[in-house]
Amino acid sequence: MSWLWTDLFSHPVWAVSAVVLGLVVRSQRRGSWDPRTCTVQLRGKTAIVTGGNTGIGKFIALDFAQRGARVILACRNEARGNAALKEIQERTGNTNVHLRLLDTSSLESIRAFADKIIKEEKALHILVNNAGVSGLPRGITKEGLEVTFATNHLGPFLLTNLLIDLMKCSAPARIVNVASVTHWKGVVNVSHFRGENLTNKMDSVYNHTKLHNVICTNELARRLQGTGVTANSVHPGVVMTEVMRHYSLFVRFLFNLIGMFFFKSAEEGAVSPIYCAIAEETEGITGKYFDSDCSLVLPAPLARDAALATKDFEICEQLTSKL
Repeated sequence: MSWLWTDLFSHPVWAVSAVVLGLVVRSQRRGSWDPRTCTVQLRGKTAIVTGGNTGIGKFIALDFAQRGARVILACRNEARGNAALKEIQERTGNTNVHLRLLDTSSLESIRAFADKIIKEEKALHILVNNAGVSGLPRGITKEGLEVTFATNHLGPFLLTNLLIDLMKCSAPARIVNVASVTHWKGVVNVSHFRGENLTNKMDSVYNHTKLHNVICTNELARRLQGTGVTANSVHPGVVMTEVMRHYSLFVRFLFNLIGMFFFKSAEEGAVSPIYCAIAEETEGITGKYFDSDCSLVLPAPLARDAALATKDFEICEQLTSKL
């Protein structure tokens, strides 16, 4: 995509036209659901938001806190987590917001976090798996997993499974997995989990992980039928967040330049995950995929393959249980 925008902005007329178009798009963009007009309250409810210290995650946590929820920010960086915690408490007046350290790339960290939650919390009503990375160089975790797959999929997968019994006891409860429309460009190859047969080209690895997110969410929803716990995946939109921080300076510059006019802010990107997590309209809906306008849409064909979903889920179970 970068070559297209480079050509576009190389000509003054096209550049001006693109900026004007972007401003028009931003001024006319309105979601089909607005959290500011939603009267749902969350007093007495407990919610976990991974990556709740920045970007989309922070605005999701901020919304939950404003509604009176007990909010747990699951963050990797303690200093940044504490800064977000203080900001959310000050802006909402809700002191029932807490920080718990969690690194979704580490299964050890996930197990420690889940153990602490199960011991400390009497209930869990909302789990938003939001934390994710893109553009990481190829790397293998100490548990032998490809780092982007561990962070974006296998870590959140394990976290959800470890907390699922608590959520069943707290039903009705909702699981929201933040995916991406780019899952359409992903492929399923289980050797990828350990970093094999991967091509680290732009966001290709990210796309694969997001496809697994949607596939396993659908299978999880099938397994949870009748429990009162729902599971859905959602595309938040193309959002100006720190997810691009691992790309080159040039790519980040282009992304930010274009994003000023065309992309959603982190606050706007939080709308569709919030919709899935709290809206009365989504109560009881499960195993679905929502787009950035809070609309139900069909995911990629691979994500609609029930046999593939069962197999993928089982492989992820086996892989995470052994490590």
